[in-house]
Amino acid sequence: MEETIWGRRIRAFRKLKGFTQEQLAMKLGVSVSVLGEIERGNRVPSEELIEQISIILNVRKEELTSIN
Repeated sequence: MEETIWGRRIRAFRKLKGFTQEQLAMKLGVSVSVLGEIERGNRVPSEELIEQISIILNVRKEELTSIN
């Protein structure tokens, strides 16, 4: 269940910051399909990828991963 929450938060912050999936995927060095799987909760991002996402989107890592 946590993975789905992470994916939803990543998607929400991505949209809030004005990135398309394609733009964020390119900055992360992953395919759009990988990012889509993460956002849908079908793939768990690595700690390193979560760190990269937080830096690119300028949010604290805890904002992406917190269950609250």
